[in-house]
Amino acid sequence: MSSSSATDKPTVTIYSATWCAFCHAAKDYLDKKGVAYTDLDIEKDPANAQAVVQKSGQLGIPVLDINGTIIVGFDRPKIDAALGA
Repeated sequence: MSSSSATDKPTVTIYSATWCAFCHAAKDYLDKKGVAYTDLDIEKDPANAQAVVQKSGQLGIPVLDINGTIIVGFDRPKIDAALGA
């Protein structure tokens, strides 16, 4: 039987593009917080772009999926809340 604790690492996925300044800012923020994430480029793989629309209802990026919580844009308070910071 496993139990979760505050030391469990969050599952973080960020949907981004190389030209997106807010995407870079969000990734830099996660890097500074020491949060590992999976970066999915919406331009390199059309399936990633489709996933953004399915998760957020629109094509704006970045879109962060933090343990199932969807955050559109680089919103530090929402990111911190989703990370439990």
